[in-house]
Amino acid sequence: MNKLLCTMGVVASLVATTAFAAYPDRPIKLVVPWAAGGDTDNIFRPFAPLLQKHIGQTVVIANVGGASGTKGAKEVKDSPADGYTVLAVHDYIHSTYYTGVADVSYTDFEPICMISSTASVLTASPKTPWKSWQEFAADAKKRPGQISVGATLGSTSHFFPALIEQAAGVKFRYVSYDGLAPRMNAILGGHVDLTDGNLTQKGKVEAGELKFLAIATEKRNPELPNVPTLKELGVNVVYDVNRGLIVPKGTPADVIAKLGSACAAAAKEPAFAEAMKKQGTDVRYMDRAAYSAWLKKNDDLNKNLAKDLGLSKR
Repeated sequence: MNKLLCTMGVVASLVATTAFAAYPDRPIKLVVPWAAGGDTDNIFRPFAPLLQKHIGQTVVIANVGGASGTKGAKEVKDSPADGYTVLAVHDYIHSTYYTGVADVSYTDFEPICMISSTASVLTASPKTPWKSWQEFAADAKKRPGQISVGATLGSTSHFFPALIEQAAGVKFRYVSYDGLAPRMNAILGGHVDLTDGNLTQKGKVEAGELKFLAIATEKRNPELPNVPTLKELGVNVVYDVNRGLIVPKGTPADVIAKLGSACAAAAKEPAFAEAMKKQGTDVRYMDRAAYSAWLKKNDDLNKNLAKDLGLSKR
C-alpha cells in the first residue's frame, strides 16, 4: 500500500511538473483593442515576434476594435485565466472607465510589464490656416467650440486636448473616431482640424500633409527641434501614452512569471529599440512590481483628471 501511495505521489508530482513546463504549449493571442495601422498596433507588431522568441511559442496579434478599446478589453477579461490571451493596453484603460465609456477597470487584470511611452503632439490638418501655436490659440479664443478635434472619446486622445482646453482657456468641438488610424485618415482628409498625434507622423509633417503645433514634453525633442513644448508656450501640459501587457485576473503566478520574463527579454532587444525609434516612442520597460505601482498611481491621476475636466461619470 505504501509503495502504491509513493508511486501515485511521484506520478502526481511528474504531472504537475509537466503542466508547469508545458506552458505555453499552444499559440498565445495578443489582443490589440484597436484597428490595424494605429499606434498601439504599430508598437506591438514588432514586439510580438520578440516576445514569441523568448516565450518559445507563436504569438498571434488579434485586432479587436470597438467602443474606445473596450471591446478588446472585455474579450480578454472574459477569457480563461491561463496565459493564452493577453491584452495590449495603454492609459485608455483608466480614462474610459472614469468617463463611463467602459465598465472594465485595470483591476480586472493582472499586470505583466510596461514596454513603451509615446509623447503626444498637438497635430493640425494642412487645411487649417495656422502657421504656429500663437496663431492657432488666437483663432481658438475668437471661435470657441468651432475648432474640431478628432478623438476617441473617453480615451487619451480626448484627455490630451481636454487638458489643453483647460490650460489655454479655449473650447473645442469633438468628433469621435475609434482609434488613431481612422482619426489620422480624417485629419489627412481635412475632415477635422486637430488631433492627438506623435512623432510617427514626422514624415507627413515634412511632406506638408500635417502640421505639428506643440509637443507635450518637458523639453523639446531632438527629432523635432522646431516644435515648441506646450510648457514653454505657457500651457502647463505634459502628456504621453504608455503601453504594456496585462492578463485576466486569476492567471497562475507561474504563468505570469514566465510571461514577465519573456517580456523583459523582448523589451531589451536592440531590434525593439530600433523599431520604437521609428515610431517616435521611447522604450520604457517596467517589471510586474513597478508596473503594478505605476498603474495604481496612473489610475488615481486619471480619476482626478476626469473630475477636473468635467468628464467624470463615476
